[in-house]
Amino acid sequence: MIAPALAATPSARVLTVPGFADFLAVDGKSVWATNVGRVERWSVHGKQAAVAMAHPCGAMTIAYGSLWVADCKALTLNRIDPKTATITAVIATGIANPKGELNVAAGAGAIWVASDAAGVIARIDPATNGVTASIPVNPDSFYLAFGEGALWAVSGTGRSLQRINPATNTVTATVALGREPGFLAVGEGAVWVQEQGDGTVARIDPAGATVTGRVKVDETLKYGDIDTGGGKVWLRTTAGQTFVVIDARTLAITARVGAAAGSGALRYTRAGVWTSAHDAHTLSWWKSPKSIGR
Repeated sequence: MIAPALAATPSARVLTVPGFADFLAVDGKSVWATNVGRVERWSVHGKQAAVAMAHPCGAMTIAYGSLWVADCKALTLNRIDPKTATITAVIATGIANPKGELNVAAGAGAIWVASDAAGVIARIDPATNGVTASIPVNPDSFYLAFGEGALWAVSGTGRSLQRINPATNTVTATVALGREPGFLAVGEGAVWVQEQGDGTVARIDPAGATVTGRVKVDETLKYGDIDTGGGKVWLRTTAGQTFVVIDARTLAITARVGAAAGSGALRYTRAGVWTSAHDAHTLSWWKSPKSIGR
């Protein structure tokens, strides 16, 4: 049985964003969003910048003074200077999932992107913009996150989470997951994976590489996003509400926030939560996340 909506719905600042605003990366008080043929920087006051690309796709990351964005048409990783809103490097990595469901991750002095659906992750050195390693993993490992001293890769078809040691560029553990696992986040002492086909979020102990709990959220989680912060897991959903808040310690759902808004992304900050709704052509800013799901 799915838990009913909990807690009062906080108000959101809603911005109209023409096109198809989707994946998000927080940049101070602003946020970058992928859109059709461009990435855009927005604040609560409106659009601040845009950078043209063939087909920006997937979850982006900001690290080493740059915004890193996959291009699903050119099959490249693009490096963008956020201050000048210009592309400073185009890296021919290959993109494992040109349909666009993937992550670019940062950690251990490197940028990581799934480069081949056969099961390859490219490691990029931001000092040289060159690929320094190609790491074999399970096929269709499109979803990446870095944290707890490791790179983590999820294969939807393989129903697996793999832990990769950045010191050796090798897989050191594999965890079996539920149906159609997808986006993941590392934080609050654990790895959190959306098991989209089961409608659950799995909590994995990073040291032991074992599932330590699951929470049933909806019948499915197609398609959404996930982040952590403030002792909570923040889950963008497609049915029933805009996002769900989960207590990272107890796995209790403490809030179901907003009206259903179709698919989109979510990013947490201590000042607020950003969500996108590409079918509704909006970005929303939910202020004061400490008050949500107490």
